[in-house]
Amino acid sequence: MTMGTGSATGPATVAVPTSGFDLKAVLQRMVREGASDLHLKVGRPPSLRVHSELVALEMPSLRPEELRALAEQLLPAAQLREFAEMREADFAINVAGVGRFRVNAYQQRGTVAITLRAIAHSASSIRELNLPVALEQLALKPRGLILVTGVTGSGKSTALAAMVQHINERRAANIITIEDPIEFVYRDVRSHINQREVGADTASFPQALRRVLRQDPDVIMIGEIRDLETLDVALKAAGTGHLVLSTLHTTDAALTINRVLSFYPPHQQSEVRFALANALSSVISLRLVRRSDRAGLVPACEILVNTEAVRDQIRDVSAVLNIPDLIKEGSLAYGMQSFDQSLMAWYSRGVISYDDALFHATNPGEFALRSQGVDGGNDTSWNGFGRDGSGA
Repeated sequence: MTMGTGSATGPATVAVPTSGFDLKAVLQRMVREGASDLHLKVGRPPSLRVHSELVALEMPSLRPEELRALAEQLLPAAQLREFAEMREADFAINVAGVGRFRVNAYQQRGTVAITLRAIAHSASSIRELNLPVALEQLALKPRGLILVTGVTGSGKSTALAAMVQHINERRAANIITIEDPIEFVYRDVRSHINQREVGADTASFPQALRRVLRQDPDVIMIGEIRDLETLDVALKAAGTGHLVLSTLHTTDAALTINRVLSFYPPHQQSEVRFALANALSSVISLRLVRRSDRAGLVPACEILVNTEAVRDQIRDVSAVLNIPDLIKEGSLAYGMQSFDQSLMAWYSRGVISYDDALFHATNPGEFALRSQGVDGGNDTSWNGFGRDGSGA
């Protein structure tokens, strides 16, 4: 097993062994079949996640010694020490002739398990990913906090990368990214992009963020908000004239707002509500839905834009956040949309099935009525979203 020393453009290139368990051959199959993830676990054959479904390969079950040896071969020296101490590690690798992969090695029931996720060599555009074109305008906002949310595997990192690339192609901006690990590698187009990897280029998210404002950034991209210190710096940077983009593991806009507020103790709620109301630009929440017209997935996307009505509700400690109504009210004027509106647009175009749309809908009952042409009388917020609107 050999490993390069890495470079300024990304993770090390790894020469994967082909004796014993042939990881390179499995990775080649993973890429060929368009799988997003590869799961390696003792006592089970390798399994691929293809279009949201987990599929076991027709191969022998993996043995403890195979996965232990593989982890030792794949893990960079620093992460190997981390794994020995913490029993888990995140890193990224290049496999020559195959592709780039984000890797998580962890321990379960005393044995090593490994998950690899395929990463594109370069970021796709917002339109190539079938994301709403409204994201193009949101990405070019000069300041504010943009949060991209969703469950694991919902396309958060991919969408975030597309927005960074959109900025790169249209603004002469200084972009600083802080990631764990670096996934997409950017080449400077109009922007000046510096990518910092936790563990390799900085010790932690908080350490990098404490100094990032001294690096003259226009745009700061934080791979994930994991703790109060990271969130605090992100809010302050967004509130002082910078554009900050990051991700959270929440399922929709309402839960995102509540999750941000929950980071802070009760005695700081008034202060943080004011800061969030001033700093927030938008919340973009994603769910990937299986296509019915051909193989693949499409993103259902909820968009909340921080209008004056949204700010007022966030600031008011006594108010009960009513995000669905705020999205409905802002759908025409501000380009907001709910998950159900997004699903209706895909369903009306024949891209997803009724059953899958209903499964992913936030309000299945209302969606079922809308799909039958039953609307809310004077409710025009669905115009442009299909069955009871003006088109898909």
